[in-house]
Amino acid sequence: MKLEFPVEKTVKLRSSIRTYEDKPLDSKLKQQIKEYIAALSNPFSVEVTLQLLETASSNEKLGTYGVIKGARDYIGATVSEADLNLEAVGYSFEKLILYLANLGIGTCWLGGTFNRNQFSNALEVKANELFPAISPIGYPLEKKRLTDTLIRKIAKSDQRKNWNELFFLKDFSVPLTQEEAKEFAFPLEMVRLGPSASNKQPWRIIKANNGFHFYEAKAPGYSDKLSLDIQRVDIGIAACHFHVAALEKELHGKFEKISDTGVKPPADNHYIFSYIMS
Repeated sequence: MKLEFPVEKTVKLRSSIRTYEDKPLDSKLKQQIKEYIAALSNPFSVEVTLQLLETASSNEKLGTYGVIKGARDYIGATVSEADLNLEAVGYSFEKLILYLANLGIGTCWLGGTFNRNQFSNALEVKANELFPAISPIGYPLEKKRLTDTLIRKIAKSDQRKNWNELFFLKDFSVPLTQEEAKEFAFPLEMVRLGPSASNKQPWRIIKANNGFHFYEAKAPGYSDKLSLDIQRVDIGIAACHFHVAALEKELHGKFEKISDTGVKPPADNHYIFSYIMS
């Protein structure tokens, strides 16, 4: 399957942009983005709404508590109640973000550091919808603010966990090596490099019984201030990176929930879904 972007190059290129040039995106580019959004889908068969919110200038304040500067436009994600709905948001939104990174357009995942009421009103979020995340969208400003550097340092944005902390073979006590992962070493490495809230990387993946089983290593209390488990969105981001990398390498399989993985997870590790090889 031909993808709209080279996976490894784009995953490594993508970074969180918090300071933007104070100018609107080109109208043709906006139309291209809207068309890409309209064609997006996810492997969980959940309808995710990604909406472009356009403002006349960066002075039309939508609160991001000083985290974002210069952005005129934002994309917001909403979804109705459904099984794997937050994972679907993570998958679809991250695929859009990778597409934008390949075009040289800046983005930044925001799950908590924005005024949810302001954005809910601006995006006309319905009462029965969940509103997990937004991202600014625009042209990155080359000169970074000191605030940007501090946020990246606090969030440890440039650090990633090692393989033996994330990927396992048949049992959570046995780390999976790249040699044992075989052709799926590349999709797993793209998962390892993925973004996540506070860079916690809550995904744990275990290879067993002809599949890769995705678990959420839930940080106790982390999502308590939100009305949803934001780390489930992170699992969707991991699924996106895994899937687009597998598709690029022409590896075949499908995501599904199974009744028994045959694996006993540690405490606070919750089974989400599996990728079954075919």
